[in-house]
Amino acid sequence: MTVLKAEQEAHDRRSLHERIAADLRDDIMAGELPPGANLPSTAQLRTRFDASNATIQKALQLLKDECLVVGRAGAAVTVREHRQRTIRPATSLTPAAAGEPYPWLIEAAKHGTDARITLLDVSETNPPADIRTALGLRDEDTAVRRSQLLFIDDEPAEIVASYYPLAIAQDTPLTDHQRIRGGTATLLRQLGHAPHHCVDRVSARVPTQEQFEALRLPGSLPVLCTLRVVHAADGRPIEATSMVKAGHLYELQYEFAPE
Repeated sequence: MTVLKAEQEAHDRRSLHERIAADLRDDIMAGELPPGANLPSTAQLRTRFDASNATIQKALQLLKDECLVVGRAGAAVTVREHRQRTIRPATSLTPAAAGEPYPWLIEAAKHGTDARITLLDVSETNPPADIRTALGLRDEDTAVRRSQLLFIDDEPAEIVASYYPLAIAQDTPLTDHQRIRGGTATLLRQLGHAPHHCVDRVSARVPTQEQFEALRLPGSLPVLCTLRVVHAADGRPIEATSMVKAGHLYELQYEFAPE
């Protein structure tokens, strides 16, 4: 392959307004443009990107459609509050106190957001291949699936599907068609399967049709997918969860210490 051909193949083929939106989106997610800050003026953006006024407006409309910024014609465009959300996976192992709701709801309330969880389905099913592998199941084995849709300020935030081996879930509240107060981490402890550690596998993917509609995605943006496997102290996998969220609105924060 010639150098020229390689350069041509590496060229960004997106339209100019999509490229401008991508650069501004990165400024927002990196904190260069924090929540509440005004975006540079149209004139400044025209100079920065060597683009026409119409192109700049198309780029800003993409960011508005993504709910990253708000503004109207003739007024400053402002980064929305509470749009960038940091997820701390380590908190998923924290059990809820007696009588307390699921920790995710408590954490959301601390940040001034109204969060709720809608239980979509509870069923016994043959899991996808990655879930079967994570739980050590055979191709023909089934597991109990609990699928939920998480909302923040009435906007869909995350699709969650958790799978449990039948040996753990049968004849327990995990099979009930109702939410589990305090979350499954609390229930698993009560059932004698205390979560000990998690392993996360994170990827960015093009959303499926179902994910696109459920999350009300505004356009061709990736979703952030996490496959989390929860292990007991003896190493047994006791839960495997698929979590899908809009990739442009979230970041994951992992905290760990050297061994």
